[in-house]
Amino acid sequence: MVTEITTSDAERKMLSDAGYAAPAINYYLEKKYMGCIENADKVSEKIGSCGDTMKIYIKMDDNQIIQDIRYEITGCAGAISAAMAAVDLAKGKSLDQALAINDGDVFKVLENIPEKKHHCIQLAVKTMHQGIEELKSEKVC
Repeated sequence: MVTEITTSDAERKMLSDAGYAAPAINYYLEKKYMGCIENADKVSEKIGSCGDTMKIYIKMDDNQIIQDIRYEITGCAGAISAAMAAVDLAKGKSLDQALAINDGDVFKVLENIPEKKHHCIQLAVKTMHQGIEELKSEKVC
C-alpha cells in the first residue's frame, strides 16, 4: 500500500525534524501576513547578517494604533515564521507597545526554532523596530 503525502505534510515533517515547533511551522506554511500594504504609513527594509531581506509595511489607524503589518521576505522558514509571529504580537498595539516587543516574546510565540535560526527572530524584531522608529521620527517633524 502506498501512502500519499502532500507537500504540506512533507514540509511539516521536515521542519519538525529540523527542530521547529508546531506554531512556528504553522506560521511558515500559512504566511498570513506576507505581502505589501497599499498606502502604508511606513515601508522599511533591513538585510540580516545571513543575507535574508525583510521589508515591512506598517499601517496605523486614526488613534495611532497599528492596524496592520505585512512583511515581504526573501529568506528561510525561520525568518518567515519569526516575522509572522512578530505581526501577531504587534497588531492592535501602540507604537511604544510594539517597540517593547523583544526577541524572547517572539520566541515564546514560536515555541521553538533551531538554535542556528535564532538570528531570524532578531532580524524580524529589528526590522519592525526600525520601521516604527522611522515612523515615529517622521511624525515628530
